[in-house]
Amino acid sequence: MTRPVGRPAGSAGTGSLCVLVASVLWGTTGTAATFAPDVGPLAIGAAAMGLGGLLQALLAGPRIARETPARRAQRGVVVLGALAVAAYPSAFYTSMHLAGVAVGTVVSIGSAPLASAVIERVVDGRRLTRRWTTGAVLGLAGTALLCVAEAAGATGTEPGAGVHSARTIVLGVLLGLVAGFAYALYSWAAHRLISRDVTSGAAMGAVFGLGGLLLLPVLAATGAPLLASWSNAAVGAYMALVPMFAGYVLFGWGLAHIPASTATTLSLLEPAVAAVLAVLVVGERLPLFGWAGIALVLACLAVLTTPTRRTPKTPTRTVPKPLARTAPAERGTAGSPPGRRGHACAAPGFPPDTTPSQGSEPGL
Repeated sequence: MTRPVGRPAGSAGTGSLCVLVASVLWGTTGTAATFAPDVGPLAIGAAAMGLGGLLQALLAGPRIARETPARRAQRGVVVLGALAVAAYPSAFYTSMHLAGVAVGTVVSIGSAPLASAVIERVVDGRRLTRRWTTGAVLGLAGTALLCVAEAAGATGTEPGAGVHSARTIVLGVLLGLVAGFAYALYSWAAHRLISRDVTSGAAMGAVFGLGGLLLLPVLAATGAPLLASWSNAAVGAYMALVPMFAGYVLFGWGLAHIPASTATTLSLLEPAVAAVLAVLVVGERLPLFGWAGIALVLACLAVLTTPTRRTPKTPTRTVPKPLARTAPAERGTAGSPPGRRGHACAAPGFPPDTTPSQGSEPGL
């Protein structure tokens, strides 16, 4: 499904579907991390994004080698995207650790569409459509309700909750905003490369491969608990292979069809999936207005993914030009001499084969 820009990129529906499937996979990360409680958020993030990014680079190695000239012309974009990839997991997983699975996911993913819109507006000069604005408003309202619901549950059920818990949540929210900006930045960088004659596989492999290399020191310093038990190792392997490797391959395919701002808005499905899994698997409780937030997120996805009806253009009818008024005179009537006027143009009072004398007026 990766193809160079300039060839038909396929429908926006295909890109939207790829991003939605990726979002479902990403929504499982917070719940999966709870099965390795001894592994810190930095180790989880470095294992997931670091190993997953290196796998993407390995898979796309031949494409990256073939497209070196096009990629080298955009080396600054690659480096910028790689730095964002390296920053994202530390901020994202620490945000979930401090503020809870739903709040960390909601803030990190919910702030990304606005950050993407700002980046595309400032750098690319892209104007936001009314449809995107409507979807973004619905999605952000839904994520805000989810965030409030989770925060209320955390401060209302934990013993001794109050100042310390509130401060923890605020810090988690701030880190979530950092993660959202990083997510928007590497999404924009990958889309920029794809729009500059780099295939999606090579673009994602280059950005995430370099970002994975930057995360290896973090993994080496914090990743010992991942090898302490088979369950911890299984969680690390799942995070690297499924949400990060497979999820971002799908995300790269989606970026080949739709703008980064649309892709990050569609990924608002991730916090909804994370919230549902947190209730069903982790045992967290979600108030009624939290479920209302999930409904708004689904409404956002419906607005952005429903195909628009295009009114077919009415073919323009070509009206033939009227014949010159002298055409009948040039044809004459049957049997009339060439150059003589026929009956249709004969003046009143003159025979059909005669012509009024020069200077006379018709009808006189």
